[in-house]
Amino acid sequence: MGSKLQDFLESQVYPSQIWQSVIRHGKPVNDRNRSLAVLGNVFLHLHPIRLPRYATKYTYTWGMGGLSFLLFLVETVTGILLMFYYHPTASLAYGDIKSLEFDVPFGMILRNMHRWGAHAMVLAVWFHMFRVFMTGSYKKPREFNWAIGVILLTITLFMSFTGYLLPWDQLAMWAITVGTNMARAVPLLGHEGPFSNLLGLKIDNDIRFALLGGTRVGGPTLIRFYVLHCIAVPFVMSFILSIHFWRIRKDGGISGPQSARLANLNKVTQVKAAEGKKKVEGIKVEAPKAE
Repeated sequence: MGSKLQDFLESQVYPSQIWQSVIRHGKPVNDRNRSLAVLGNVFLHLHPIRLPRYATKYTYTWGMGGLSFLLFLVETVTGILLMFYYHPTASLAYGDIKSLEFDVPFGMILRNMHRWGAHAMVLAVWFHMFRVFMTGSYKKPREFNWAIGVILLTITLFMSFTGYLLPWDQLAMWAITVGTNMARAVPLLGHEGPFSNLLGLKIDNDIRFALLGGTRVGGPTLIRFYVLHCIAVPFVMSFILSIHFWRIRKDGGISGPQSARLANLNKVTQVKAAEGKKKVEGIKVEAPKAE
């Protein structure tokens, strides 16, 4: 049965135009086709061709970067499902949350997956940054990607903040009130912050007013936070994530500083090579005299 299926695939399927339009480089039966398959596949291309041996150990990274991205996907899927049962209006938002919890099948599980997934994502991103710092993976030539990671951490925190208001209960409203009151003291953005007089910032044109859609939390605040949480921030994060993955690929994958043993080994190797070169240069080679 297996041989007949293999014969059918090789005689009918593989030579077909449809198959060759999708799989352009043939079966990966040799090094060339395997390399072409990796370079031609966007998912396989994310992985570098070579990795240092220490980077293959699970305990080196604990998978925090991959876990952060997995939780981002979980948040995306559960968030889309939650959007089917939610109206971002002041009169319906709280009732929709209660209806989701008690009337929709598995609604409470869905909401808790989204809520606790958000908390877990913040922790995973923080631990990922901590691991990168402790292993020295932010050093040359990865300084730019480290800055991208800091931006992603900030966006993750902001996305969690914007989602906090959507349940539209007392805890959410007062948390956003406190958070936006802090924003009015931000330099160059808040009307109570440094240099606000130079920019002409007032209570009705600073960053707090832009977030709230007014001077206090209300219906305009809810719709603004909903758009930020569901559209604007995820779009920006997806774009910056693609840059982050691309830089990891171009920088050679997961990396860290060499250990002292490897550094000394390289130093000894270079010294021995230099000594060998001097010895070779010191040998005087004479051509045999013609008789």
